[in-house]
Amino acid sequence: MTPRTPRLSRLRRAVPEGRAGRPVEARGARPRRRGAQPKVVALGGGMGLSASLAALRRITGDLTAVVTVADDGGSSGRLRDELGVLPPGDLRKALAALCGDDDWGQTWARVIQHRFQSKGDLHEHAVGNLLIVALWEQLGDHVQALDLVGRLLGAHGRVLPMSAVPLELQALVKGHDPERPEDVDTVRGQATVALTPGEVQSVHLVPHDPPAVPEAVEAVLDADWVVLGPGSWFSSVIPHLLVPELLDALTGTKARRVLSLNLAPQPGETEGFSPQRHLEVLGRHAPKLALDVVLADEAAVPDRDLLTDAAKRFGAAVELAPVARPDGSPRHDPELLAAAYDRIFRMHGRIGPWR
Repeated sequence: MTPRTPRLSRLRRAVPEGRAGRPVEARGARPRRRGAQPKVVALGGGMGLSASLAALRRITGDLTAVVTVADDGGSSGRLRDELGVLPPGDLRKALAALCGDDDWGQTWARVIQHRFQSKGDLHEHAVGNLLIVALWEQLGDHVQALDLVGRLLGAHGRVLPMSAVPLELQALVKGHDPERPEDVDTVRGQATVALTPGEVQSVHLVPHDPPAVPEAVEAVLDADWVVLGPGSWFSSVIPHLLVPELLDALTGTKARRVLSLNLAPQPGETEGFSPQRHLEVLGRHAPKLALDVVLADEAAVPDRDLLTDAAKRFGAAVELAPVARPDGSPRHDPELLAAAYDRIFRMHGRIGPWR
């Protein structure tokens, strides 16, 4: 990365206000706290994390997203290969999810999600990916650059990468080759793992002990609530547990921890998984992890007793709530998910000053 330039230093000073003229904290996208609110950290990646953030920003002004950085497909993969940068795509999606529902927020959400359509090198590149990478090169600092984008968007929270180095996801997959259904192969790359026709046995990261971003560790340790999931189980949720410093923070934090389950198994990656099996594979990757609450959609749990037994192994209670969109698609409804999180924070949290 190139050193910070005077022009970009002036640019940071020239964006003094957030949405609707409200001042934004100097550190970036975290809003100024008006009275005490629950400090919430959400971990994940892709559309699952975006759904969680769109809900959480409705109930707290102190929100931090910690995002996986193992993506190697699409625009992110091309930028990663060509420039050696972190894959920006999941970071961009998180920033878009934190945009407000007013004209400013929705306009910027559409702009950074916009993909060019052409016959040249720009085809399918997302505007937000290019903006993020440009600021990384200009500022030489991943966190400051993401904070600046958050200020520009008026984001209702802060976005951090889980690690400052690009990571490769590798998986042991049984039956990845349909002609050898009993063989276990090593499958490399998040995009390939997410679409494997085989059964994922376990995943790991390369390098095996990547450094966590210090601000991400600090946020987890300082949180009132940590939310893990929903999202692609092996490629977006579990990777956070494979960063040693981040796992230490997750197991050592005094925050309450809620695991948000998916609405349906993901074709390829978790095909045929029951809700309790999601918990079982999570426990295999992080046997010391404790949870307080497991949140699931009531229509997606065929056997509550089995899920309750699996949750007890983590020390967690099960909360069932209608959190799916009413159109029947396997997507979370932001308002319903916000209501479920709000109830969990009130009923399972310590009696906090925000209530």
